Amino acid sequence: MGRTGWYVVARIVIVGAGLSGLRTVEELRRAGFEGELTLAGGETHLPYDRPPLSKEVIRGDKDETTLRPAEFYVENKVDLKLGSPATSVDTAAKSVAFADGSTLDYDELVIATGLTPRRIAGLPELSGVHVLRSIEEALALRAELAPGKRALIVGAGFIGCELAASMKSHGVDVVLLEPQPTPLASVLGPTVGALVERLHRNEGVDVRVGTGLTSLSGDGAVATATLSDGSEIPVDVVAIGVGSVPVTGWLDGSGIELDNGVLCDGVGRTSTEHVWAVGDVASWQIGDRRKRVEHWTNAGDQAKILAGALTGTGDPDAPAQVPYFWSDQYDVKIQALGTVAPTDTVHIVKDDGRKFVAYYERDGVLAAVVGGGSAGAVMKMRAKIAAGTPISDVLESTPA
Repeated sequence: MGRTGWYVVARIVIVGAGLSGLRTVEELRRAGFEGELTLAGGETHLPYDRPPLSKEVIRGDKDETTLRPAEFYVENKVDLKLGSPATSVDTAAKSVAFADGSTLDYDELVIATGLTPRRIAGLPELSGVHVLRSIEEALALRAELAPGKRALIVGAGFIGCELAASMKSHGVDVVLLEPQPTPLASVLGPTVGALVERLHRNEGVDVRVGTGLTSLSGDGAVATATLSDGSEIPVDVVAIGVGSVPVTGWLDGSGIELDNGVLCDGVGRTSTEHVWAVGDVASWQIGDRRKRVEHWTNAGDQAKILAGALTGTGDPDAPAQVPYFWSDQYDVKIQALGTVAPTDTVHIVKDDGRKFVAYYERDGVLAAVVGGGSAGAVMKMRAKIAAGTPISDVLESTPA
């Protein structure tokens, strides 16, 4: 069992059997929690990794991305409840209800339900149209890819850009559609977004920015896409990647405060006693604001902090982690270290036509570094970002 102050924790229920839920399991056991531990998820699969879906799975390098074998859960005495999503929580009774009619009581509840992809309203039900979230959806999309097929990707965020690169490996003709001025403009800003756009154009992708999707048509199967500029293009496959929203509908009426995710303090506590949240669904207090961070490494970082706070074993003076994420596109790994904002001032300090390094300045200090194919140049800046080094000092010490 674990102990929080005078309160003995006998059972922890984690709702959400993805990466953040699994990392929470690992960190709770690592922190010494010996009580009952249940991991519940809506899919029938053991927890699996989602980032490879748009890369290795679509390319055909992998058919599954399971994170831990079944033996892990037996050895760590983790009860798995898979195949039925949570439908509600009664925080007074400390009980979670599921779609199969069952309930689970808890002493502490951890919400780790992640995200669900946005849909585009009004599109007809046609075969060949895909929204990537699950392993089944990734395998179904991959089965439709072949040389000469015509694919439209709606949305040039990370998922869309990775799908474009992965589809090109199958010899597919790809149109990448983005209403903003460049790919990834809302994440990395238009300056670095333009470098990403150049990468895709050089690989033969038809990148169309400032343009959206108006409609799809076909006789049972998608055949034509009408764009917001009035043009029509023939298509065999459509992949929609227009962002995701937190999975919080099951929390309606629970009293847990929600605002574009589950609102938390700086260690994952929600507004309701004995309820925590972690991962993509969780809006943690970061400095003077709350923010959701939708990156792979963040799941592990938050899980460690939450487990330490819940069990009372954490270090309150531990230094904050420098956020990190990456995206593999063709043979270029795009890495971001620090907190990137599209409104930052961007300094391009390296650009050889394919590889690049950009420094992000905010309030006169180095806030982040983004690089393409430049791992060493990015990762060596961790200490300078953590220290809030003045951008003038960083630029002076950067080789011309």
